[in-house]
Amino acid sequence: MSVLVVGTVAFDSIETPFGSAERILGGSASYFALGASFFAPVRVVGVIGKDFPQDYLDLFTERKIDIAGIKREQGDTFHWRGRYHEDINQRDTIELHLNVLAGFVPDLPDNYRDAEYVFLGNIDPVMQMEVLNQIRRLKLVVCDTMDHWIRESQDELKKVLKRIEMLVINDSEARLLSGYDNIVKAARAILRMGPKIVLIKRGEYGVLQFSDSSVFATPAYPLEEVFDPTGAGDSFAGGLMGHLARSGDSSEGGLRRAIVYGSVVASFTVEDFGVKRLTDVSLPEIEERYLRFVQLTDFHS
Repeated sequence: MSVLVVGTVAFDSIETPFGSAERILGGSASYFALGASFFAPVRVVGVIGKDFPQDYLDLFTERKIDIAGIKREQGDTFHWRGRYHEDINQRDTIELHLNVLAGFVPDLPDNYRDAEYVFLGNIDPVMQMEVLNQIRRLKLVVCDTMDHWIRESQDELKKVLKRIEMLVINDSEARLLSGYDNIVKAARAILRMGPKIVLIKRGEYGVLQFSDSSVFATPAYPLEEVFDPTGAGDSFAGGLMGHLARSGDSSEGGLRRAIVYGSVVASFTVEDFGVKRLTDVSLPEIEERYLRFVQLTDFHS
């Protein structure tokens, strides 16, 4: 079963306490697609500029990621520049150039419109709704968002929330969207907006999953060093949805296993700049770390 992602395919320029990288492959759709491709076929919808190198597109196709939905337009590719603090969970956006992303209207190839597993990356809610209106059948729709859209396009975002199954959001965004400081109250308020499941990312503290009937908490995989946290949330979502598509198991237990797989994929992402670690890690390494993660949280033995 394939997974469809709509999001940004971009250049990232990154500074961390451990070094820097200039105009490397980034964007929500890139991290998601590479993370999901370990488990299931992936289709990508996005826009790039004339300056986007063929080598990056070749990387996708080598991983059997379908790029027919990536359109090349006149102009420059979306570019984000960010700087991380000594506390690696804190970062500042130094530059943000929408370039060809400004005014982009997703137009799905016809064979993408039968997608059952759909991830709406961190883009304008108007674009997210445009995608939903083009899909013929939906099994699982997962959505991401950010503080900018919550502040500037909340009415449109709430229309999207009524049509999705799962929202992936970090703790500060959950507080902003709900108006509650307490994260449990925040999650309950967001569930009332439409999603059946809310996943709250908490960086090095792991993930909280809320539904009307249950709460599930998992830690982040312990690492001695986090080199670059860019894309961790998107690769988490890729691992999560890739595993769900591979297993076909959307039960409570199936979702919890998928959350752990997503956490494992994200733990590899942060070990190097950009997508580099996602390009050289193997599925057996992911499966091995998954088993270590399970042992880490097993208190029945």
